[in-house]
Amino acid sequence: MKFRKYLMDKGFSLVLWIIMYLILLLLMFAFKTEGSMVVAVTVIMSGCGISILLINFFRKKRFYDEVINNLEQLDKKYLILETVNMPEFYEGELMYQFLYEINKSMLERIGEYEFSINDFKDYVEMWIHEIKIPLSSLSLMARNHRDTFDKRVNQQIKRLDDHVEQVLYYVRSENAEKDYLINENSLNDIVSNVVMRNKDDLLEKNIELTVSGVDKLILTDSKWLEFILNQIINNSVKYINGTVQACIRIQARAEGTEKTVLTVYDNGIGIPEDDLKRVFEKSFTGKNGRTGVKSTGMGLYIAKKLCDKLGHGLMIESREQEYTKVSLVFMRNPYFDVLK
Repeated sequence: MKFRKYLMDKGFSLVLWIIMYLILLLLMFAFKTEGSMVVAVTVIMSGCGISILLINFFRKKRFYDEVINNLEQLDKKYLILETVNMPEFYEGELMYQFLYEINKSMLERIGEYEFSINDFKDYVEMWIHEIKIPLSSLSLMARNHRDTFDKRVNQQIKRLDDHVEQVLYYVRSENAEKDYLINENSLNDIVSNVVMRNKDDLLEKNIELTVSGVDKLILTDSKWLEFILNQIINNSVKYINGTVQACIRIQARAEGTEKTVLTVYDNGIGIPEDDLKRVFEKSFTGKNGRTGVKSTGMGLYIAKKLCDKLGHGLMIESREQEYTKVSLVFMRNPYFDVLK
C-alpha cells in the first residue's frame, strides 16, 4: 500500500479540512484573537489531522500488505482468507465479509464441479471395463477362426483395445497415485508381456526384435509400466521405416547400484528436430502425425505424466530418417530396502 496513492484517495477529506481551517482562521482574525492562540490552534489541528491520517494509513497498510504478500505465495488464490485475520477497521471488515461470501460460493461451485467430473470419470471407467469384454471376445473369435476372419479384423480389434486402454489411463492419470502400488518387479516379465501383446504387429511388419539385459529387478508398478512401455513400442511399430530392414532393440543396463536404464531403439523414420522438444505435449502430433500415420498425440503425453507420478525418468532422442531412442530411468530407493 503506497502512501502517495492513499493521500490521493483522501484528497476530498484533505481539501475539506483545509477549507474548515481557513474558515476558522478567518473567524479568529475577525475576533482579533491573539497570535499565540492562532498558532496553538494551528498546531493542534495540524497535529490531530496528521495523526489521524497516519494512524488510519498504517492500520490499513498492515492488513493490505499482508493480503498482497500472502496472495503472491499461494498457488490457490481463493484460499487467501485462510491466511489473514479479520481487519480492525470497518472498511476492511466489509471487504473481508464480501470475500468470505464470494469464497464460500466459489468453493461450493468447485465442489459441484469436482463431483460431476468424478462422476463422469467413474462412468467412463465403468464403460471401458464393459467394452473390453466384447472386444476380448471378438479378438478370441478372430484368432480361433482365422480361416473365416480376415487378419485385418484382428488388427483393428487390437487398435480399438489400445485406444480404449489409452482413454482409461488418461482418465486415471489425474489421480494415478490412488491406483498404483510401487514394489519390486521383474523387468523381464514386464517386457515379455508387452512384446507378446504386440507380436502380431511385429510379425506383420517383419520387424527384427532383440531384447537384452532385462534380467533385473526394478521398483515400479507393473501395470502402469506395461502401459507406458506399450505406448513406446506402439510408436516404434507405427513409424517404422519401410525402406530398410526394420528393427527394434530393447536393452537394459545398470548404472551403479541405484539406477537402471531401459532403452527402446528403432530404426524408423525418426522425429524432426523441431518436433523433438514437444513430443510430450498434450495432443502434439508433429510432422509425422500430420503427413504419415494418423496420431492423437496423447500416447507419449500420458506416458510422461505417469512416469512423473511414478518417479521414473522418460527421455527421447532421435534423428530424422535414422533412428529414435526412448529411455526409461528407474531409481533404486534405499528406504525400500530398509522396509523390506
